[in-house]
Amino acid sequence: MKLYETLEEQLKKEPNYISDNGELKKWVVIHKALDFDPELIELILKNAELKKKFFLEIQSTLVFNQNLFVQFLEQKNYLNDSYTRYKNKVGLTIEGKYIKQRNEVALAWAFKDCVLEGGQSREEDEREEIFFNEILAQDEITQLLEPKVFTNAKLYDKDGEHILENFSRDAEINNKRGLSDNTITNNLIFKGNNLLVLNTLKKEFSEKIKLIYIDPPFNTGNDEFKYNDSFNHSTWLTFMKNRLEAAKRLLAKQGIIVVHVGNEEASYVQVLLDEIFGREKYLNHITMSTNAASGFKATSAKIFSTANHIFIYGKENNANQLNKLYVRKDYDNAYKYYLINPDAHFSKWQYKNIIEVISEEEGYKDSKSFRKSISDVELNQKLSEFALKNKERVFRTAALGGGALKKRKKTVAESKNNKRVVMQHPNEDIEGFYILNSEMIVFWENTFKNVDGEYIPASALTDVWTDIGFTGIANEGGVTLKNGKKPELLIKRIIELTTSENDIILDYHLGSGTTCAVAHKLNRQYIGIEQLDYGSNDSVVRLKNVIEGDTTGISKFVNWNGGGSFIYLELKKYNQTFIEKIEASKNTNDLLIIWEIMKEKSFINYNVDIKKQEENIEEFKKLDLILQKEHLVSILDKNQLYVNLSSLDDADFKCKEEEKQVTKDFYKLEK
Repeated sequence: MKLYETLEEQLKKEPNYISDNGELKKWVVIHKALDFDPELIELILKNAELKKKFFLEIQSTLVFNQNLFVQFLEQKNYLNDSYTRYKNKVGLTIEGKYIKQRNEVALAWAFKDCVLEGGQSREEDEREEIFFNEILAQDEITQLLEPKVFTNAKLYDKDGEHILENFSRDAEINNKRGLSDNTITNNLIFKGNNLLVLNTLKKEFSEKIKLIYIDPPFNTGNDEFKYNDSFNHSTWLTFMKNRLEAAKRLLAKQGIIVVHVGNEEASYVQVLLDEIFGREKYLNHITMSTNAASGFKATSAKIFSTANHIFIYGKENNANQLNKLYVRKDYDNAYKYYLINPDAHFSKWQYKNIIEVISEEEGYKDSKSFRKSISDVELNQKLSEFALKNKERVFRTAALGGGALKKRKKTVAESKNNKRVVMQHPNEDIEGFYILNSEMIVFWENTFKNVDGEYIPASALTDVWTDIGFTGIANEGGVTLKNGKKPELLIKRIIELTTSENDIILDYHLGSGTTCAVAHKLNRQYIGIEQLDYGSNDSVVRLKNVIEGDTTGISKFVNWNGGGSFIYLELKKYNQTFIEKIEASKNTNDLLIIWEIMKEKSFINYNVDIKKQEENIEEFKKLDLILQKEHLVSILDKNQLYVNLSSLDDADFKCKEEEKQVTKDFYKLEK
């Protein structure tokens, strides 16, 4: 048997490699090979001939010859098409893979192959951003993303602020949610660069997070995303990509990520999510309205934008991960009948149109004269109120179809000949299933569900949300965020759609803390990350209010009375401290003072000659203030922005004993 026939026969043992017409999905196999897919490699190893051809033995270790395998798949006699090997190699590439080999749509942009540190501390900061190329700066990236040391750790509860002694690891809670006994069960708030915190969380929370919800900067030009103006769009995509890739590693197998963005980047975000999580992991795209089309902005715009977009992806492709939710519905005019004698046997039931009943109650001789006396708006209001008051007696009929009709076909046929007589199928196994005029009876009461603490008429949640208002939320949680604050009701819906009690929720663009505040009230464990300083509107302030019994937002819907606790942690800064001082400086004298301290205490790039810097200090003084800042930042070693875990006991970093204790406890290291 020819080698390519042997390979095809072996590969076809995997159903995912076979098309509906029985052909081998060659480009799927190539894509798997380029990713060193373990299942593909194992399949090839099981055949001695293929093992000999496509594996090299180096010091008793088998190494997959990826290039040879891909070339073999691409050659003409195997592909059975008119392309030559040369032509197969011609084409655009994304991340080193030819587009037609990727079998997907992919985004390409400047800096895609870079890591964006994104070190912003204040909303008004603007900085020349730091990009590390994944190939050229691998050592820098490795150090940048190493786990970090923690500082300023505190526990907050109803009795106030306490020094953190240790983390809680409740085995009973962890067993209920299928996690290892020693997983941290405290609520956690991290202050620091979110990319670095996400990578710091890997050891403790890898594949344990049930929901990641993020509401990142929308990149409108007016929000807090003010990094590199000359590459704003591509910078934003790099910023998002780095963090989404890190977040993916934290998601549980049944985990879900929810990304909330505006119109500006929505299309790009969906393709980016397809690329990182897989197009097949897409679960839903919610479009929601945030503002009413009123006011000066609306009247002056040709098309007033009110849309936000919420993209939902799973770690696995399983739409059943989402919980069934309902939303309020208005009165439906199809429910137009009123049951007069509900206590009689169903075969004796009598009914009227509810307009007739209301007409009689209001003293009109007939419904026609009643209709003439009232506007359509008033009529709908009266019908709605009547239906609400008599929900167990107001009903409509609906056509039967499918299995329901097939099962009751004889009764339905009989009902056609017995107009206005309520019937029931013999030995009916569904309580309350009645047939009238060959259709089933549906009572208005059957539409009622518990929605946000109210028993109301409701319909199943759809992918268009217009029922949650963004106005009047300024004071929720006792904090005010001028840009992008989200309603607690919105976060409640997302959390209830995707999680159960005690599940872990992560938000790494925390802002004013809405996600964690709602998670706290709904008895979910949460992890929040925020690097911007919002002062009195900070998430810590909000969560302290929650513990004290905050009455705003969803509190009344969930009967929130306060309680609980959370832990606050900061990444221990080193050179980052100097960067922040440089950026905050108002004049050259401030910078010269910082330079003196830098010479003594900071980590300077190894190729910087401090003596020459001193010799040219007068030239430095003549530079524009912005250029002076850029120069000082440039000579700092970016590998030492924060203190890495590996440097915990290094005397140069002066880690305090309480910092060592908290850090070792978090990473489960021997103290």
